[in-house]
Amino acid sequence: MNPADLQYVRRWLALFMAALVLSGLTAVPLEWGTGWLATVVEPWGDPWAGWAAHAAEAVAHVGSSYPLLFYGTDWLAFAHVVIALAFIGPYREPVRNRWVVEWGLWCCLLVLPLAFLWAPMRGIPFFWRCVDASFGVVGALPLWLVLRRITRMEEIRPGPAA
Repeated sequence: MNPADLQYVRRWLALFMAALVLSGLTAVPLEWGTGWLATVVEPWGDPWAGWAAHAAEAVAHVGSSYPLLFYGTDWLAFAHVVIALAFIGPYREPVRNRWVVEWGLWCCLLVLPLAFLWAPMRGIPFFWRCVDASFGVVGALPLWLVLRRITRMEEIRPGPAA
């Protein structure tokens, strides 16, 4: 196995795993995070500022009245961490565990129907659905690069000794 290929795969997977954990952990300080987002996008005007303020207000209301509901977002954060751990397999042995990368690509693809088909039922505006969908697109890019390199590693891999 070419050490440069292995290093390439590991760098992209480490980045992907770190981004997955980081994005998941943003679900834990939900009240603070939505309030911060509303402050940051306020100068942008509508629809960003209006939506962010509405979301922050809703989250603050839920937090003051029904904080137990945030336990669901704690599990969301946990799921992100656990999914990131699945990529340790291809990090260690990319060719043997290419299926994990393929699975990750399918998961990224499935973000799109969730964002565009399910989110309207929750009253999520179109522009925010595009933000959500971008996570699938951005997540797929490093995984696609990794899968291409794994395919190359398989092609130059020596066969079994005769």
